[in-house]
Amino acid sequence: MNREGFKESKKILVVEDDQDIQRVLMDQLELDGYKVRGAATGKEAIDIFSTFDPDLVILDLTLPDIDGLIICQHLRKRSNVPVIILSARESLADKIRGLDLGADDYMTKPFEFLELAARIKACIRRRQKAGQAEKILQAGDITVFTEQRTVTVNGEYVNLTKKEFELLLALIENRNKVLKREYLCSRLWKNNEVYPWSRALDVHVRRLRQKIEPDPAKPRYILTHSGVGYRFRLEEDG
Repeated sequence: MNREGFKESKKILVVEDDQDIQRVLMDQLELDGYKVRGAATGKEAIDIFSTFDPDLVILDLTLPDIDGLIICQHLRKRSNVPVIILSARESLADKIRGLDLGADDYMTKPFEFLELAARIKACIRRRQKAGQAEKILQAGDITVFTEQRTVTVNGEYVNLTKKEFELLLALIENRNKVLKREYLCSRLWKNNEVYPWSRALDVHVRRLRQKIEPDPAKPRYILTHSGVGYRFRLEEDG
């Protein structure tokens, strides 16, 4: 166990083009018990992120090839890993933009390492607590994060509407069971907002298939049972 009290060594990716700053950061973080990798460009950061799978990213904004804000946006589309921006850019506009794009914290240079270390621990602990409360449903290539109300397919985030999410959640929670149209409508429209003959449910099913099915024309997951309802099936379920 490292001195920060985590059960196992956490992994941190340091994205910083100044080699001196990067080296100092990596050395200090390693002394604190973290596993650390460094990247000097945006492209290198994206490549390392895919294989290293860090628990937190420290991100400079001024990189030689890609603006750090674009990197932040890219990481947030792929993962909910904590991102701390560490940059000499101290304008309010940059700070607001970075946080709006999904950064968990923003620090300006010059900085004190002890403060950065405290913010790293806070970010990791917040994410750990969120993960403990999170109910995660896995079905084939699809992962549903119930508390965050987010969905990934093959690790890529999928943008679902509120009703599409509720529909997918209902189907996966009852996988391999035929759910009647009436039940699904009651899940999506709490106050009987649709008539029994409405095709609104079918529209939401079609749109959901377009977002999660490898081939929406030949559904693998969401099967139709004519005159009855829908069923979520995994291939191993038969």
